[in-house]
Amino acid sequence: MADLPPLTEEQKAELQALAERPDSEIDTSDIPELTEEFWKNAVRGRFYKPTKTSTTVRIDSDVLAWLRSQGKGYQSRINAILRREMLASLKNG
Repeated sequence: MADLPPLTEEQKAELQALAERPDSEIDTSDIPELTEEFWKNAVRGRFYKPTKTSTTVRIDSDVLAWLRSQGKGYQSRINAILRREMLASLKNG
């Protein structure tokens, strides 16, 4: 988010006016109530897309060859493998 331009005074004023508006003035009639059934099927982070950071990593040649042998997208596979390990570590942590 650091790459976003700063808000203009007009945008700040609009956000302030919205923040001060009482809930009773907000029309939520088009938003369905969230039931227990909804939460049973909810998935955390379903629409979350993390930012990417470019880095240099030294990988054993045979490991890189194996990843590349599986076709296009070896960098995404590396990320998926690392994410799976990270989540397992956090779960067990």
